[in-house]
Amino acid sequence: MSFRGTNASSGMGVADHSKSTYLELLRKKVFRYVVFKINEKKKEVVVEKTGGPSENYDDLTASLPENDCRYAVYDFDFVTSENCQKSKIFFITWSPSVSRIRAKMLYATSKERFISELEGIHYEIQATDPTGMDLEVIRERAS
Repeated sequence: MSFRGTNASSGMGVADHSKSTYLELLRKKVFRYVVFKINEKKKEVVVEKTGGPSENYDDLTASLPENDCRYAVYDFDFVTSENCQKSKIFFITWSPSVSRIRAKMLYATSKERFISELEGIHYEIQATDPTGMDLEVIRERAS
């Protein structure tokens, strides 16, 4: 079964490796985060970088380019007020204001198609600058 479906509006598919890498984060906790980029030549979303379980949110934000768009998935672990260990999966669309208009459009039109391939996303965040995806924003959404 192939997951390389396409969206009529954007024509972007999702590489099988992107889906399997996400599932490893979701089910096996192999990764703390995954950064995805759109490969315009192949017309598909591919894995750009993964962060191991010992990496943190600062490592994720540091791996996002200052002037280009990306998608990222982050596995946020936290403890509730009842002292329960929880985990929430965040989907982040990184679209810095200084990135090319074409890139912003491409990521915006491909987002829904990509998210539909990723079961188990709890929250979505769209950020145009680092303050839009500050760790406090993640904490507030998760609790």
